[in-house]
Amino acid sequence: MFPFRVIDEASVRQLLDMKNVIELVERAYTLKEQKEASLFPMVFHEFAPGKADMDIKSGHLKGAHIFGLKLVSWFGDNPSKQLPALVGFVMVLDSNTGVPKGMMSGEPVTLMRTGAAGGIGAKYFARPESENLLLVGSGHLAPYEIMATLSTMEHIKKVTVYNANSYERAAAFCATAKDKLKNMFLPPYQHDQELYQTLLDRIDIEYVATDNIRAATEEADIIITATPSHKPIIMKEWVKPGTHFSCVGADMAGKQEIDENLFSSARVFVDDVTQAINVGETKVAVQKGLITKDDIISEIGSVILGKTPGRLSDQDITIYDSTGIALQDLITADYVLKKAEEQGIGTVAEL
Repeated sequence: MFPFRVIDEASVRQLLDMKNVIELVERAYTLKEQKEASLFPMVFHEFAPGKADMDIKSGHLKGAHIFGLKLVSWFGDNPSKQLPALVGFVMVLDSNTGVPKGMMSGEPVTLMRTGAAGGIGAKYFARPESENLLLVGSGHLAPYEIMATLSTMEHIKKVTVYNANSYERAAAFCATAKDKLKNMFLPPYQHDQELYQTLLDRIDIEYVATDNIRAATEEADIIITATPSHKPIIMKEWVKPGTHFSCVGADMAGKQEIDENLFSSARVFVDDVTQAINVGETKVAVQKGLITKDDIISEIGSVILGKTPGRLSDQDITIYDSTGIALQDLITADYVLKKAEEQGIGTVAEL
């Protein structure tokens, strides 16, 4: 018999904050680079093509003494049954014993660690003085990508938001962005007035919707793409020297957000080489022979550890292809389990 903790979505949200998740995700990247963490092969299955599927991402963080998986299913007809279309959970196990530690709702973990990844990409590859952030996509990920980037980049003055399908949705998002960021992300820092005020000042900037993606691209210093697009939204000829891209939307075959021709003149970094060339933003560029696997400079863990330089000059265009790896989910979920145990949160069963 051993205790197994189950944590619901609301409790996971309560236990996570962006500052800690950024640190956790960086640790996952560095453990991978130090060969203290590894990924297992991805599993994908379609129950009904285009209507229902599931995928499993899993891995082992030897350096954190855990292994586990994230399972996400998508059943397109669920809303008609008053059920969410997307359902996921993360399970964490002790790698010294194989004993399960617990499981939790996967959505808040995924949103936080994906947002953190975009901000970490900006931190290590964007020009430090960058002022203009362009966010392509105004969906669930949007506030997470913005908050993570404002947390890691101190000179951002304007966030421009583009929704390829609806200017109105982008405008509605921008109208409430400040309040949304404050309410979603700042409560955990109320005990630390200095940090709270710093983040409040970072949030208190201009948020503007655009229907002119070319003009927005030409102005941007940092571009984060977080959409389900299957064709390029941003073209190479619009991009000015010195621009950084954090691409987080392309996480399965067929997805693409930026012109593949950008890769041939950019410094390209990834979270995992195998995933990037098989399901990431990098896939099309490799498929078309514009770059090879060897043209990828490195995985991001090498840059965080100072082994590989990121940006070499203010003129470099940099691309960080963040496909999303199980190690991010697992290290974040393990943190949630520890906090939940400390605070007596969740349901504990004996298995």
